[in-house]
Amino acid sequence: MGTINARKRKDGTTGYTAQILRKKGGAIVWREAKTFDKKREAEAWVRWREAELDKPGAIEQLSKGDSTLADAIDNYVDAKRTIGRTKAQCLRSIKTYAIASKDSRTIRSVDIVSFADELLAGGRKPQTVANYISHLAAVFRDAKAAWDIDLDYGEMQAAQRTLTRLEKTSKSEERTRRPTLAEIDKLMEHFADRQLRAPHSAPMCKLIAFAIFSTRRQEEISRILWDDLDEPHSRILVRDMKHPGQKRGNHTWCELTPEALRIVKSMPKTKPEIFPYTGDAMSAAFTRACQFLEIDDLHFHDLRHEGISRLFEMGRTIPLAASVSGHRSWNSLKRYAQIKEVGDKFAGWKWLDVVTK
Repeated sequence: MGTINARKRKDGTTGYTAQILRKKGGAIVWREAKTFDKKREAEAWVRWREAELDKPGAIEQLSKGDSTLADAIDNYVDAKRTIGRTKAQCLRSIKTYAIASKDSRTIRSVDIVSFADELLAGGRKPQTVANYISHLAAVFRDAKAAWDIDLDYGEMQAAQRTLTRLEKTSKSEERTRRPTLAEIDKLMEHFADRQLRAPHSAPMCKLIAFAIFSTRRQEEISRILWDDLDEPHSRILVRDMKHPGQKRGNHTWCELTPEALRIVKSMPKTKPEIFPYTGDAMSAAFTRACQFLEIDDLHFHDLRHEGISRLFEMGRTIPLAASVSGHRSWNSLKRYAQIKEVGDKFAGWKWLDVVTK
């Protein structure tokens, strides 16, 4: 039973301090006190609080200490064997917001919606906000079962539904940007000149051409080993190919077009990787060049789009195009089938001979 002690304050008024003590095996396992202006308020609080503490597991739950959302994020990142670069960046960014310092037990859907509002106020688009919330939802989903951190996944799901209804989050728009041949030629001229001035820099001309003709993503290009090349059958083993439900071990044999094989064979066999350059370095160099050349809204990944669309324009069927791109279904491949012209716009392209010397 709790106790109530009356004490005179310096201003002459009386305060009533209610104290609750819980013991187990003779040891104090919980102590709590709160002061009120009126005795009946203190008595009511003791009755209510003791009823709460008598619930199964209540003392154990209170005794384990506070965990913040930031703690849960750290646990999640540490526990994941692999985590995408974009996802890791999002989670690090979330830790800089006020919601990350909140006690995990107190976070409700209104807090998550308020966090989304902060992101929107900071200039992020609803598609980007949706990515942040999706990555955060993964932390909520695993926090209780994996680390006994009390994040309520039900509150997260409620917040996601509300954000969708209020149009504060939305699906990402599919990019349809394809470079023109003139834009690619400008980039090739730029990087060829850079190669002359800095011979040890990454051979971006080769990397750009290979990205188009192989349809490979930048991270895939950086992982291809000489051991992954099956030259007699003109194919490569693409390791850990991007897949929504399988982050690792999704190794896929992909056909190499004749142009892509020529580029591979032109590379020196000095390292295990055919292209020993990081995906981040490729992307950064490409972005800087586009800015310098005033080529608007073009990403390195758009070269993959160009390469796949080229296959359709050359008359490849869906299965034959998929044998190069690695796509498993028409639904994921069809957005690339933008037939702008018939034939191969890279026929007789001078840069192929330049990069394969």
